[in-house]
Amino acid sequence: MARRFRGSETFKVDAKGRVSIPASFRRVIEAGDPDWAPGERPQIVIVYGGPERNFLQVYTMEAIYEIDERIDMMQHGSPERAEIEELMYGQSHQTDIDGDGRLVLPQKLREKIGLANEAFFVSAGTSFKIWTPEAYAADQAELFAERSAARPKNYDPLVNLPNPARSG
Repeated sequence: MARRFRGSETFKVDAKGRVSIPASFRRVIEAGDPDWAPGERPQIVIVYGGPERNFLQVYTMEAIYEIDERIDMMQHGSPERAEIEELMYGQSHQTDIDGDGRLVLPQKLREKIGLANEAFFVSAGTSFKIWTPEAYAADQAELFAERSAARPKNYDPLVNLPNPARSG
């Protein structure tokens, strides 16, 4: 099982699109690249597609290989497979992390989400997302409002986790 990304942080983006990646995220990226060795640049895949996405989703190579295997299990020619292939292959960008722990975001990707001066990194388990801080705050406010209307006070989302099988 892949290591998990945890936490969130905001970093400055320079004029060339370079942005530092949180140090803890870098360790997960390195561990999630089977071809990485100390002194080399670990690889990642940035998925930028989908009109409803106002963020970039970043995967380790290990996570991408797992997704590739699941896509391979889908029916060839199905509309569901075509949609996922377009997103994961046609609307993605494979790149690496430089020796200073920075990611260079191409102009096309920055424009996709309106990224200019700051990037907000937030973990999503086996991937992480890059947002503008403003878009993330707006998205979370909308999500909070939707969830608050549908859930009781003091709701604990952990109640949705499956119970582990008890041995006996």
